[in-house]
Amino acid sequence: MYTKHFGLNMLPFENVPDPKFFFDQGEHARIHNHLKDSLNAGRGLTVVTGPIGSGKTTMSQMIIADFSDKIKLIWMAEPPENSLNLFLVIAQELGITSTSTERTFVIRDIRDALLKINSAGSKCLAIIDESHLMSDDTVNGIRLLNNLELGSAKLIQVLLLGQEEILEIINKPGMESFKQRIATLENMGRMNAERIRQYINHRIQVAGGSPSILTDAGWESLIIAFGKGSTPRVINSLCDKSLTAAYERDKKVVDIDDVYEAAQGLGLQKEVFFYKLSLKQKDKDKQVPSAVESVPVKETKTPAKTLAETPAKPSSAGRALQRADLVYKIPESFQLYKWAEEIGLPVTVADLKILKVPLSIFAASIFMLIFSIFIYCRKAGSGCLLDMIGF
Repeated sequence: MYTKHFGLNMLPFENVPDPKFFFDQGEHARIHNHLKDSLNAGRGLTVVTGPIGSGKTTMSQMIIADFSDKIKLIWMAEPPENSLNLFLVIAQELGITSTSTERTFVIRDIRDALLKINSAGSKCLAIIDESHLMSDDTVNGIRLLNNLELGSAKLIQVLLLGQEEILEIINKPGMESFKQRIATLENMGRMNAERIRQYINHRIQVAGGSPSILTDAGWESLIIAFGKGSTPRVINSLCDKSLTAAYERDKKVVDIDDVYEAAQGLGLQKEVFFYKLSLKQKDKDKQVPSAVESVPVKETKTPAKTLAETPAKPSSAGRALQRADLVYKIPESFQLYKWAEEIGLPVTVADLKILKVPLSIFAASIFMLIFSIFIYCRKAGSGCLLDMIGF
């Protein structure tokens, strides 16, 4: 891969829950601290929600690392179908050979095992991922587990991880008893532009690299691609593909062209395309000499015009747009498309999709104009068109 090419010790943007790359800043740091405090205090039931790829599983890995020396961990990749299966899984993880599958007896055996764990100075933590898929019966089973106590201390602590749909389960009629037992409820949202920049920089440095492996335009295009915000999983994907694109071109730094190619594969190219256009136009404007400097001033009897009065010659792209504006107002996206042609920026099929809607509206408007004239002339008679021309 590209690790040696960019002087990295490891791949910085792998989409795996690796605690080494945990971004312990901003909202992630706040939620991490709240979870640690809640578990240390033995509060029982904790819920963490967030969109797909927001870092919930990585957060749970950090919690496991924080308490690895003093917890009995029970991990479930998805919630059991019902409460009995939930109890049987926990009993098996605790090493219980239950003499009955009756729910009451299984819960009794679980309580006895948890009392032994707590008397030895340890704790039991059950983590259930994909908790937004829980059935109502499984939710009730978690409520019963939360009732297992020794004095004021909970015998087992439960951490639920799930997408935001879990809130719909919690807020259902009849779930008030479960809702009241939630000690901590946290939501991991999307990162804003500032956090995205810090997050990318953090992962590059953890991998042994430097932020200089991206040009200024490369950095800006990454931030622009994510619009109002994004999640770690999507950020990792775009950054990894951008580094791969630069590596395949044998480039030592990632620039806007690499980010643009990567963004096309993820459907994030729209804003990067317009940013790329603006940079191309700025470069072209720098290369066009001022018309004032190229025209010598001749001595005449009349006072010569000052430089301030001499109008600057517009660029070729500007002249094309001025000519178009004399006829009709071209949609903005179509102007940008013609502008891209004028300044020599190649436009791909993916770029044309960006312009599809305004061009369709423009074509529809022309069609409706012609259709309206046809209907009018049909009602007015055969001399309608001549009358309109004569008018």
